[in-house]
Amino acid sequence: MGTIGFIGGSGIYEALPLNDVREVAFDTPYGEPSDAVTIGEFGDTGREVAFLPRHGSNHGVSPTDLPYRANMYALKQAGVTHVFASNAVGSLKEELAPGTLVVPDQIYDRTKHRDLSFYGDGVVVHQPFADPYSPELVDHLTEAAESAVGGEEDDGTDVVKGGTYVCIEGPQYSTRAESEFYKSQGWDLVGMTAIPEAKLAREAEIAYATIAGVTDYDVWKADSEVTLEEVLENAEQNQAAIKAAVEEAVRTLPEDLECDAHTSLEGTVNTPTEAIPEETKERVEPLLGDYL
Repeated sequence: MGTIGFIGGSGIYEALPLNDVREVAFDTPYGEPSDAVTIGEFGDTGREVAFLPRHGSNHGVSPTDLPYRANMYALKQAGVTHVFASNAVGSLKEELAPGTLVVPDQIYDRTKHRDLSFYGDGVVVHQPFADPYSPELVDHLTEAAESAVGGEEDDGTDVVKGGTYVCIEGPQYSTRAESEFYKSQGWDLVGMTAIPEAKLAREAEIAYATIAGVTDYDVWKADSEVTLEEVLENAEQNQAAIKAAVEEAVRTLPEDLECDAHTSLEGTVNTPTEAIPEETKERVEPLLGDYL
């Protein structure tokens, strides 16, 4: 197994038991990542973990403007094979109350202004994306979260496996009409960062799953008005549970866990190798090198 990646907020990283930490500033063809990648040994497991704060250490970049391609490319350069992510999300269902942890298995893309692929510029890649989160990691992350923080006791955290995350552009929250529409479709969560992160992980043959902490009821609920204060307060309260779930997921990840994502580029390149411009070949070599 290669390095395990984690994409999330800086507060989660600061709570993870990383030893022999080093920061690596990667240079990518897609610009600079959100921040340097922090790499260290996870506790006494001997496993290497690479952490990348999605919004930068000072949370200075809007969801639309995040350097998603640079971030995932940097993790690929770091030797990452499996990524756990975390998201703060709104709930579209009454039973998914703030404080609930959800490991979604589907995404509906409502974004409009983001670079969704590493490819283009003379190379066309048509890749299946029916299951946007790696099913093997969804199973593992759910089991880890249930083991770490779940339970029927009053102090247990509700952990839900599966559900659809609708990814909106942001940075504004939804209108009431939009929120009511998302709910009417039977979707479960609304957030701003699942896309293109999940697509790029698949294009890099990195297995990817996320744990989403519910912070609010969006605005479909008659008495709900989403504010930054509410989101940040509930996100902070969710932080300990997310940290415990991720820690358990890293600690118990099987050494031999092979995921379909790890060979997901097989048979997907639609451009003859000799027709791909040399500059493009060089740019995508860390991603497509085995298939060119």
